[in-house]
Amino acid sequence: MKYLHTMVRVTNLDDSIDFYCNKLGLTLLKRNDYERGRFTLVYLCAPGDDSAQLELTYNWDPETYPMGRAFGHVAYQVEDIYATCEQLRQSGVTINRPPRDGYMAFVRSPDNVSIELLQAGGPLPPCEPWASMPNIGTW
Repeated sequence: MKYLHTMVRVTNLDDSIDFYCNKLGLTLLKRNDYERGRFTLVYLCAPGDDSAQLELTYNWDPETYPMGRAFGHVAYQVEDIYATCEQLRQSGVTINRPPRDGYMAFVRSPDNVSIELLQAGGPLPPCEPWASMPNIGTW
């Protein structure tokens, strides 16, 4: 398993980049605008350490985030998303967003923190039982 990033939602991207980069001293690694989804992702890291990233998510349509909604998720890359999800399921963990696409899944911690799991090296071929599983709850 490899730690990837932590995501927080922001309401003003310019103010947030100013704070995190100019005031806090983080480095901007990349910025991706997704016109179709109407959001922007900005990845930041501590200078010289891009192995632990902070992802700022800016939704273009105005939205108010209650305090608990501001935090998004913690993401980890895994070698085999199906084996990982099966091991979690066997351990009693609910798979909130199954890896139907062979690439991404979401679970929640006991404290209700959303955890994203991403397949290393790109998606695996879709397979059952995952391909037919519905989402459960939220993530």
